[in-house]
Amino acid sequence: MSLYTLLALAPIAVVFLLMVVMNRSAALSMGSSFAVTALLALFVWNAPGAVVAAATVNGIVTALTLLFIVFGAILLLNTLKESGAIKAIRKGFMDISPDRRVQVIIVAWLFGSLIEGSSGFGTPSAVGAPLLLALGFPAMAAAMAVLIIQSTPVSFGAVGTPVLVGVRSGIDNKEDVAALIAPQTPLEYLQQIAENVSILHASVGFVIPVILCAFLTRYFGANRSFREGLAIWPFAIFAGLAFVVPYTIVAHILGPEFPSVLGALIGLAIVVPAAKKGFLQPKTVFDFPPRSQWEQKWIGTIDDKDDGQPSQFSVIRAFSPYIIMVVFLLLTRNIPPLKAFLTGELTTLKVSGLFGTHINASAQLLYSPGFLLILVSLMCIGLFKMNGQQYMTGVKNSARTMLDAAPALLLAVPMVQVFVNSGSADPSIAGALPNMPMVLAQGAAALAGSAWPNVSPWVGGLGAFIAGSNTVSNMMFAYFQFQTAQQIGLSVDQSSIVVALQAIGGAAGNMICVHNVVAAGAVVGLMNREGEVIRKTLIPFAFYCIQGGLIGQALITGNFMWWIMAAAWLAIFFAFLYTRKQAQPVSSQNTGKEVSSS
Repeated sequence: MSLYTLLALAPIAVVFLLMVVMNRSAALSMGSSFAVTALLALFVWNAPGAVVAAATVNGIVTALTLLFIVFGAILLLNTLKESGAIKAIRKGFMDISPDRRVQVIIVAWLFGSLIEGSSGFGTPSAVGAPLLLALGFPAMAAAMAVLIIQSTPVSFGAVGTPVLVGVRSGIDNKEDVAALIAPQTPLEYLQQIAENVSILHASVGFVIPVILCAFLTRYFGANRSFREGLAIWPFAIFAGLAFVVPYTIVAHILGPEFPSVLGALIGLAIVVPAAKKGFLQPKTVFDFPPRSQWEQKWIGTIDDKDDGQPSQFSVIRAFSPYIIMVVFLLLTRNIPPLKAFLTGELTTLKVSGLFGTHINASAQLLYSPGFLLILVSLMCIGLFKMNGQQYMTGVKNSARTMLDAAPALLLAVPMVQVFVNSGSADPSIAGALPNMPMVLAQGAAALAGSAWPNVSPWVGGLGAFIAGSNTVSNMMFAYFQFQTAQQIGLSVDQSSIVVALQAIGGAAGNMICVHNVVAAGAVVGLMNREGEVIRKTLIPFAFYCIQGGLIGQALITGNFMWWIMAAAWLAIFFAFLYTRKQAQPVSSQNTGKEVSSS
């Protein structure tokens, strides 16, 4: 299996080498990876040509639905800009706090988690990044921030879909699972897994706001220092706990649907008033250097400059489109008759059995966040008394941005679909291979042995990186994780922690997932710069997986040494950031030039 494991790793290695190491565009990287994946599927895995073709078509359809979301998000931003409402939003956040660290915690960590809990599937990138851009954040900073927070809230995103659909598909209707977990039902066991997911996420995620601020000041501050971000750690930890404590309680009481939504709402209700009063904030306010001193690589193609004219709208009125958007997301996903209509046969475009295979292609445009974003943008015409020319200017600019993002997504998503559907035509034939992701997971399990819980989050992260979704990662690997836990002699209760580790790794994988990175870059005008973004988010992703694995081992074994190792890793990570020397400060002498970075 070692040879096949290396071959299955080749498509991912191509992406990493070209996009992250060599800084090539996502379109070139994903196009090359698609070619490698298709050749391996056809000539090594012996997948039928019809399956490869069907997976490719399904990938193109999925990519078009993602572009629909990108268009809607950019259109809402452009509508707010054309109407002048964005000026009031900018002023409203400045009135809460002029400190950019506080702003990024409120917008990315808390509001982004609310969007994730409501909709998931990359929507926080599409909604949060343009909002940060409008507040005066560099485009690269906005993209990085919304990706880093796509970790803790993701497992309970889209009202619990990664657990209710992803994990459940791995443990439901499996005779061996039912026999082992008896007298528990699969749904009761799923709740146990969800509770473990919340505990693991909370144990790691409460420091994400600190990491977020440290990376913001390190890469986009005048002094290029981690310390400026770490200086706000009391407020950042406070904001982290304000989200994860209610999040965990909700998961235990109400189940997987609402931890991220209610955790974010409660967190906003606690943190925003505290921020206005300066609670736990340092005396020194952090801001970006003057725009004239920004490095060229920070800036996207979308015009985000403020003309300095005051807004004619109140903050509440200006921000109301985002409030309406959240309400629409909650209603369409939690009112059964409405959800049934929006996802039913009448409103679903579907082609079953593409090219005579098991693969179906479908699109639910009315259920898509893209449709809701467009609908809210249309409402803005009346809300802000816009004329038709203003709105059409926004439409044209949004279409141009969407088309710029199209090549990368139209290559990335088909590559993923071929990768996932690469298994041999008849699994019952001797020597038949499972699909490439499963071959990779089996290779990792063979190497890890009893240390598997430390590896489990990485498998989940790999699945999300490949598939672009925590839900899909859980669907691919939840049952495999359960089986591996049984093979290394863990009890059923301990196995539930291993499956939970899969889910938290799959959530963290959203930080580096190519789909999300392309979407986050597209909505702030950072096309062909995806590798730069991933190089920044790789470190938080690695921290999350390592810390999650150590805490998982501690919970499984009950060995106090694992808790000591988890505490040590936390201390080492932040000590590394604190002691890291600052890079060359941004100044008028190096405007537009590359500045060294660690």
